[in-house]
Amino acid sequence: MTWKDYPQNLKVRLVTSFLNRAVSSAVMPFMALFFAQEISKVWAGIFLLFTVIVSFFVNLIGGYISDRFPRKRVLVLTSLASACMFLVMTISLYPKDNIIWLFAIAYVLYIVTSSLGRPAMNALIMDSTTPDNRKAIYALDYWLVNLSLAIGAALGGLLYVHHQIELFAFLTMTSISLPIAYKVWLIDEQTIRFKKQHRNVLLDVIQSYKIAFQDSPFVKVVLGSMFIFAAEFSLNSYIGVRLAETFESVYIGGFELAGVRMLSILNIENMLLVVCFTFMINKFTDRFSKQRVLLIGLLIYSIGYITVMSANIWYILLLFNLIATLGELIYSPVRNAEQANMIPVDKRGSYSAFANISFSGADLIARSTIIIGAYLIPTMMSVYIGVILMVGIFLLYTGLFWRKPVKL
Repeated sequence: MTWKDYPQNLKVRLVTSFLNRAVSSAVMPFMALFFAQEISKVWAGIFLLFTVIVSFFVNLIGGYISDRFPRKRVLVLTSLASACMFLVMTISLYPKDNIIWLFAIAYVLYIVTSSLGRPAMNALIMDSTTPDNRKAIYALDYWLVNLSLAIGAALGGLLYVHHQIELFAFLTMTSISLPIAYKVWLIDEQTIRFKKQHRNVLLDVIQSYKIAFQDSPFVKVVLGSMFIFAAEFSLNSYIGVRLAETFESVYIGGFELAGVRMLSILNIENMLLVVCFTFMINKFTDRFSKQRVLLIGLLIYSIGYITVMSANIWYILLLFNLIATLGELIYSPVRNAEQANMIPVDKRGSYSAFANISFSGADLIARSTIIIGAYLIPTMMSVYIGVILMVGIFLLYTGLFWRKPVKL
């Protein structure tokens, strides 16, 4: 299946999602720095924690909305509102003394609008694929995600410090193009929608997630994914902190490779491997059963991160980070496709929103490793993350493959 054979909605979704991620990743990593510089570190921490909580609950509402109403309308309205919030943030930067309260309000509203539209974006890829082609499409989506994050991070790194206003102005113009693309090219093909069951909207929202929560195989997949993602998320939490504190600098000519730089190199290595080898590995794994591919990929991934968790020698870190990334490239398309195959047609938005618990929970587990790592030596942290990964593999595998098939 080549690009010209893809359904129009799928092309629109992949391209706009790429632009949307590139835009957001150019500024989102710098928000903690921005608010800390403008106000204080404590206020920034509390404020950003508040936005995470808001994003989680709004995302759940977005899942319900995307199942109840036409996805095209949801995406046009939410992306238009997000573009307006970028415009307000840009305007608030023009005065010599930034209008920080206006920027903060616009930022919160941007989090709200983007979280409302995210489940519809996730559901759209399921609407436009079949069980037969989902693995290949999710491999492409995975590749585009990593490429967009790399481009966004590079763009933000180049422009944030000295060209902040220009960066936000550019992001505003890019964001404005998204609702136009949805309005012009997106076709509303959603024929099955979740029917309202209660007059009270809140009860109706709860009911839509009650169905997902009672789907025990899907809950196992979400929890298993959460434990598995926690290892990768630990790279920029516990592993990053440990390298900054204990990694012995290596000198290459006049270049000092210290702990923080080592972390950056590991992240760059991860991104380059994904961009260069995603399609090659996906094509190679097509000849094997999905159960075997998933297990082998997860085991390779686990070996890599268990070692990186405690390793402190540069070439060991590079080698096992490479192994972990290859494992991720093997298992990720299968996990994404099989999880999508579990979701009922009329509940794709709410199920997708519920599945985001995997990322929120993994982030919390990863952050907790910093606290636990203060009391355990690195080798014990490897054991700790190894146990979490084994539990995750068991839950994910049994949830995906020890279940009754879903009617699609």
